[in-house]
Amino acid sequence: MSGTNTSGPAGFTVHPSAIIDPGALIGAGSRVWHFVHVCGGARVGERCSLGQNVFVGNRVAIGNNVKIQNNVSVYDNVTIQDDVFCGPSMVFTNVYNPRSAITRKDEYRDTLVKRGATLGANCTIVCGITIGEYAFVGAGAVVNRDVKPFALVAGVPARQIGWMSKFGERIPLPLSGNGGFKCPHTGSVYRLSGDALDCAD
Repeated sequence: MSGTNTSGPAGFTVHPSAIIDPGALIGAGSRVWHFVHVCGGARVGERCSLGQNVFVGNRVAIGNNVKIQNNVSVYDNVTIQDDVFCGPSMVFTNVYNPRSAITRKDEYRDTLVKRGATLGANCTIVCGITIGEYAFVGAGAVVNRDVKPFALVAGVPARQIGWMSKFGERIPLPLSGNGGFKCPHTGSVYRLSGDALDCAD
C-alpha cells in the first residue's frame, strides 16, 4: 500500500511515496519516509524511523526505537534489536560469497545487531556475525567478525580500538583500578573484567 503521510490505523506514519507490502507489521509511532519499501514478511517495532530509500526484506526483524538512516537495505536474515542506530548508506549482506550466476538463497547467514549498538555511516557488516550490545562501529569500517559489547571498532577490516559508554562517548583508558569509570551523564560505572567490559547502572 502507499502511505498518506498521516498516522495509519496502526498508529504509524507513512510517506505517500513509500511501499508497504501486505502482511508487513509496523509498530505504533514509527515513521516511514520517502521511497521506503517494506516487504510483506518484515516485522518493525514501535517508534522506529526508516529514512529515505530504505529497503526492509521479508525475513527481517527490527526492534523498538531503531533509527535506520537514508539509503540502507536491511536484507533477509538480519535481526536488529531495540535502540540500534544504522547510519546513512551503511551496508548489510546475507551471502558470504555471492555470484550472479549461482543461486545461494539457501546459504543466507544470520546477522544479529544487539540492543543499543551504533553502525556508523558507510560501514559494511559482513553476514553471519553478532554486533554486541552498545558496540560502536566507526564510519566506513568493514566488520567481518563478532564485535564485543561496548567495543569501539574501526578500519578495514575492523579492529577494536577502544570502548564506548551507553551514552555514546569513548571510555578513557586505562580504567582507574577497581573503581572503574563512572559516566558523568548517566552515573553508570564501567569496569574491565579480562577482555570484557562490564556496566553497572
